Amino acid sequence: MESVASSSSSRLTTPPPRELQGLDLTPEQVKRIELNRLKAKARQREREEQASSSSFTNKNGKRPLGVTPATSTSPTKPAPKLKRDSRLGKYFEYDLSKMVNSKGGFLVEDGKEVDQDLRAKEKERERQRAQQNTEPAMFLDSSLNPRCQECNSMDIDQQFRKVFHCLVCNKCKNEKPERYSLLTKTECKEDYLLTDGKCLLAADCLTTEAILAAELRDQELMPHLLKANPHKSTFANMMLFLRYQVEDFAWKKWGSPEALDAEWQRRVNEKKKKKNKKFEEGLKELRRRTRETVWQKRQDQEHKHMFGGVERGPNGIGQQICHSCGFTIDVEEF
Repeated sequence: MESVASSSSSRLTTPPPRELQGLDLTPEQVKRIELNRLKAKARQREREEQASSSSFTNKNGKRPLGVTPATSTSPTKPAPKLKRDSRLGKYFEYDLSKMVNSKGGFLVEDGKEVDQDLRAKEKERERQRAQQNTEPAMFLDSSLNPRCQECNSMDIDQQFRKVFHCLVCNKCKNEKPERYSLLTKTECKEDYLLTDGKCLLAADCLTTEAILAAELRDQELMPHLLKANPHKSTFANMMLFLRYQVEDFAWKKWGSPEALDAEWQRRVNEKKKKKNKKFEEGLKELRRRTRETVWQKRQDQEHKHMFGGVERGPNGIGQQICHSCGFTIDVEEF
């Protein structure tokens, strides 16, 4: 034991640094300082190794590939995985490769039922619109190509040419909206008093009235452009008409613009008369019902019951009945 104690006392120890020799430090403080100094040396040695490895280049003059640790301060370090925000609530993950486009604004999973009627209607609307979007061929000889009827330009709107049979360029179409703007079917019916009725033309009813009953639906009589309905894709296509064609047809139908204005004013007055007449009839009915109610209340207040003699009912209870109104009361006999 004495030899072990003498060997431990004779073991050499590292003296504290010179800047700490004059300080009165406890052994624990000296130990903590030494540990921090060793950690700092280890970090410095690691940085030197990284710098030496990054400065080394291969035969192509490039740095060798290496994995950048997540603790590195390099801008190319791997980004940490973002945590999902709990405020977004629950969500569902769908495999878009197994989805079916229903053409109605929804994605339906494969294998589920799809409304075949809606899809058939949508395909029919698309087919009708696609028939009007095809452009005619152009000739190499410029003299054979159609020209604008306003400025004699060759840059005509092919859609107007095919649908409305109107030769006009895009510039003239935009500069003259009073002739080449498009009107909806509702505007044609309300402003120009054109009809939209569906009529089955028979061989023995080819009259002017029968033809005019379907004037807005006849493509030859009133050419119209089909557009997708903005309210719902399965609804009927929106019908657009060219303004000057609608006006020419309306002038022929009514005779003149003044006659159209007179007919429009006559219909407005007639509609106003019908509305006033309906209001007067409703007011008259209300007054009649009010009078009857007041009269009935007065009659009830002025009526005096005239009861007859006491009669025995089926349950043995005496009853008295009013001779004028039939009101019945129960009477107890003592």
